[in-house]
Amino acid sequence: MEATSLRFATAARTMAQVARSEGLVAPSFRSPPRVLGIDRSIRRRRVGPPLVSIRLRDRPWVAVLADMVDGVVAANDLRGADAARLRTLLWQAIEAEAVVAAHVA
Repeated sequence: MEATSLRFATAARTMAQVARSEGLVAPSFRSPPRVLGIDRSIRRRRVGPPLVSIRLRDRPWVAVLADMVDGVVAANDLRGADAARLRTLLWQAIEAEAVVAAHVA
C-alpha cells in the first residue's frame, strides 16, 4: 500500500495528538525532505516545533509510518524505555485509526 498525502496528514494529526496527550512536543510534518535522496530528515527551528520531513513517493506506507514514529521520538530526544513507550503508544493509535477507517470504508 502506497503512501498518499491524505493518509500522511491523518497520521500526522494522530501522532501529534498522542505526543501532546503525553506532554511531549508534537513535531510538524512535511513531504518531501529538502535534501534529495533521503527518506527522512529532522530540522530543529529556533521558534516552533521541530520539522520532520518524510519522502512519500515510491515507498511502502508502513515505511513512511515508521519514519514518522521515529521522527516524533527524535523530536522529543527520547531514549530507552521512554522511547519504547512512546513508539508503542504511537503504533497503537495508528492501528486504531486504521481499524476505524476500515469500518468506514
